[in-house]
Amino acid sequence: MFVRDAGINGFQGRARKNRWFALNANLHIGIDRERKNKMIQAKQTQIYVSPSSLRILENCPKCFYMSIINKIKRPSGGFPTLGGGIDLQLKKHYDKYMEKGELPPEIIKHKINAKLFSDIGLLEVWRSNFKGIQAKDNESGIILRGAVDHLLEKDGKIIVLDFKTRGYDLKENTHHDYVDQMNIYNYLLRRNGYETHDYSYLMFYIFESVDNDGTFIFKTELVEVPVDIKHAQNLFTKAIKVLQGDCPASSEKCEYCNWKGK
Repeated sequence: MFVRDAGINGFQGRARKNRWFALNANLHIGIDRERKNKMIQAKQTQIYVSPSSLRILENCPKCFYMSIINKIKRPSGGFPTLGGGIDLQLKKHYDKYMEKGELPPEIIKHKINAKLFSDIGLLEVWRSNFKGIQAKDNESGIILRGAVDHLLEKDGKIIVLDFKTRGYDLKENTHHDYVDQMNIYNYLLRRNGYETHDYSYLMFYIFESVDNDGTFIFKTELVEVPVDIKHAQNLFTKAIKVLQGDCPASSEKCEYCNWKGK
């Protein structure tokens, strides 16, 4: 009777090979389970981006990614309550005239040929920082949302009107800081089926003096800002791509990342 000594070795080799396949199968099952868990977590945790977060994206993709995905935000000081309080009072001021079907004096002063948006219920939703005007990317599920200050109507189309407060006179390029914000508001309105004009208004309330009785005096300046819907759409697309990938590298011009690296 002929006995092959290699039989045992062959059996052991097959056993080792089977263990290798089992380990790899478990590894793949683990990877698939991890991917599945991430998908479930992504569905359960709705991702929102806003004009302010997209502004961070323009400055540093890593800071943007960390703030949205890892919930690690840039350090900041105390919330400026004075600006928020003025903003709230301005909305009440405009609403008072809206309810009467009239225009505020500063709108008349700057000769704006339009009327205030008249749907107060809808405006309240669009003003809310927790709701706002929204547009969802169907593939990723990521939602872009923004909260407006007020709106004007002219020839059946909407004009975005945003309030800004300043302590000093405007510079030639002051409005550049708010161009993306105006683009995004108009993009959101159009995504929701509303026609908008190709420009928005920034109404600046600029501190001027203190009256004898302690009253603060502000002057107003109006700046018309052209709207670029394509730029807003591209910015949203860029945000989605960044959030769906791995954490990107820091921007060379990011002072926060540069400080951390020192």
